[in-house]
Amino acid sequence: MTASTELIALVVTVIGVGVAAQVLSDWLSVPSVLFWLVAGVAAGPQVLGIIDPGTIDSGALSAIVGLSVAVIVFEGAFHLRVDRLREAPRETLRLVTVGAVISHLATTVVVRYALGTSWELALLIGSLLIATGPTVINPILAVVPVRERVATTLETEGVVNDVTAAILAIVMFEYLLLEGEGLPTLIGQFAFRLGAGVLVGVAVATVVWLLLARVELPTENALRNARLVVLAAALSAYGLAEAGLGVGESGIAAVAAAGFVLGNVDLPYREQIEQFKGDVTLVVLTFVFVVLASLLSLSDLLSLGLGGLVVVVAVALVIRPLLVFLCTVGGRLTLRERLFVSAIGPRGIIPASVVTLFALRIGDSQPAVATTLVGTVFLVIFATVTFQGGLARHIAQALDVIPNRTIIVGGGRIGTALAERLADRGEAVTIVDHDPDVAEQLREAGYRVEVGDGASKDVLTRAGAENAKVVAAATADDDVNLLVGQLARNTFEVETIVARVNDPDNEAAFRDLDVEAISTGMSVAWSMDNVIERPAIARWMTELDRSGDVQEVEVTADAAAGRTVSDLASNLPDGCYVGLISRGDENRIPHADDRIERNDHITIIGRTEAVHGAIDFCTA
Repeated sequence: MTASTELIALVVTVIGVGVAAQVLSDWLSVPSVLFWLVAGVAAGPQVLGIIDPGTIDSGALSAIVGLSVAVIVFEGAFHLRVDRLREAPRETLRLVTVGAVISHLATTVVVRYALGTSWELALLIGSLLIATGPTVINPILAVVPVRERVATTLETEGVVNDVTAAILAIVMFEYLLLEGEGLPTLIGQFAFRLGAGVLVGVAVATVVWLLLARVELPTENALRNARLVVLAAALSAYGLAEAGLGVGESGIAAVAAAGFVLGNVDLPYREQIEQFKGDVTLVVLTFVFVVLASLLSLSDLLSLGLGGLVVVVAVALVIRPLLVFLCTVGGRLTLRERLFVSAIGPRGIIPASVVTLFALRIGDSQPAVATTLVGTVFLVIFATVTFQGGLARHIAQALDVIPNRTIIVGGGRIGTALAERLADRGEAVTIVDHDPDVAEQLREAGYRVEVGDGASKDVLTRAGAENAKVVAAATADDDVNLLVGQLARNTFEVETIVARVNDPDNEAAFRDLDVEAISTGMSVAWSMDNVIERPAIARWMTELDRSGDVQEVEVTADAAAGRTVSDLASNLPDGCYVGLISRGDENRIPHADDRIERNDHITIIGRTEAVHGAIDFCTA
């Protein structure tokens, strides 16, 4: 078999194994990284021998891994929006600064004494294990729909720490482990590579934005060209920083900066670009994780002995919780959310790929060092991905950090409009629709979608009806809506069920099931009547819908329960007010000296941001 034939066979096999692992992970609702790693090891030379990465030259493998990591990091940074970062700014900033330092130093000490390594090697391993990364965080968040502020904190930490770990590790490898340079050199090189990479990334992103936003691309191929230009931007930023500047690992900082900038400017065809990048990234992730896992020698893991287990336990169960709790003091995350973030710190593609490249460079000259380096890093990756990734949903359910889901059956005009309003308020929304084309459009718009008959128990189960607080039947078929309401009430015991009623004669049937029936015709008549008889209120409600919000929330926080209305108002954000207090069946307009008790329902009116802040205060 020729070298080219062997390479083709390798690529086809890797992609096939990786796709099979991806399908299995989706079926079991477990993060795909775990299956990629297991599949890589099982198919590698150590077990079945189906995949042999030795057919790829080490230099070519390094280049392939480098470009793949560039695409992966770019994808993660592209999804970091400034408006999302405002959800948890203090926690994020601390985690990527103070948290990274704590992680590095604490891991270094544990590795030094648990494995008996040199300080230089321990510092190198500690720098690699800073990274969590979007490659392992995003698959977890895809199956564990936590609140936006929790997801943003984990995603941002992953993207930034990937960059930090990659640059810090390469600097330590070159100037500490190989050349024995001192701390000033390390700090200077780290700052230089980070700064150079960011400058290149911002420059590339600016050029690409000007090209897409200011230059009119040929209409017939505009969408395709826009997607290719953005993909080329990721590769160009990496290549210019690595080859153009000749500064190793500054390319990671460059693609992260380029992705973040392009993700926060007004790009044409954004939805299609995001879908295209996601598909490319999935293929790249599959290939890289399976190949790197197949390179792993099981003897490297076993050689660590008890010391390796001590490192894993310390990293996952001691260091991670310690740094998270120190960095989230006084922030917006609740105690349960802090515990969840503490439990989710799996290591991903950056430590796996970088440590493999290190091993290729020093494997012949320092085999013992390479064995300890690879074994420790991959042992932590396997353990954290298996337990933290595999058990993430169970951990979230035990800590009760998954918000009550709203399921909307029917992805038509009414269902989509309702989903948009709920999503804007931070609700976890799943849309069920039987039409695959409609489902695909909704996914491109950013919604979680389940394809199938909404009147089917199995479909509603897959959509998360067991954990749903609200089910809204919004199809144009009253029979379907009635069946959905019956299942939600009798099978899943959903608290709130709302149904669209297209024929007023059917309202009685919905009321018999204790389903809140909303008549399409009457809703329009009420709105028109408001404009005719109460024009000021109608205008006010319309204006409020654009820039404000009205929310009813149950008071569960110690900080809010037991306060008078005036006392509570002084602690709420400016721009929102308590408009109604509901206790049992009693509703009343609040007075300043009324006392709000735990489990009261209060209605908050005001600016959207202020209302959301008030909800957090009353429910944290």
